[in-house]
Amino acid sequence: MNAWGASDAELASAARAGSTDAFARLADRHQAALRAFLRRTCGDWAEADDLAQETLLTAWSQLARWRSDASFRAWLCGIGYRKQMTWRRGRARAARRDMQYLEAAAEVSPGAPAEDRIAVRDAMQTLPLDQRAAVALCLAADFSHAEAAQALGAPLGTIKSHVTRGRARLLQALGADDE
Repeated sequence: MNAWGASDAELASAARAGSTDAFARLADRHQAALRAFLRRTCGDWAEADDLAQETLLTAWSQLARWRSDASFRAWLCGIGYRKQMTWRRGRARAARRDMQYLEAAAEVSPGAPAEDRIAVRDAMQTLPLDQRAAVALCLAADFSHAEAAQALGAPLGTIKSHVTRGRARLLQALGADDE
């Protein structure tokens, strides 16, 4: 028993029978602990709150899987943890895809000597990611500054600055003149 008078098992039983109010009470009872756990492990408060909401939706749809002899809070945090791990894997995959795209966009013409391709690739790696992205899009992938600004979600002036600074740094790293 607790402050609302019903145990987790009683509320879960009522929720399994279709009571959204009973599930709302369970969610109210345990969401603070769930959010605190996700915020501590995720590091991104907004994402942790989104994951908590997804966790509660999943818990509602999978309530039949909860065993009444287990802790509801622990079961809920377990769902949240798995959601967070899926989010992390997705974020890591997206970062790898983005990096592959940037590297592909920065490639020198396939007919260029291997040492030139390697030098450009290595020089690109010295640029901060935002400059590298702007250079890769505008100089290597023939995006206009406006298109790059839209793709990267940055102001047009910022993209122009990144391209100018990135190009200068690349030329310096490659020992080339600004022609």
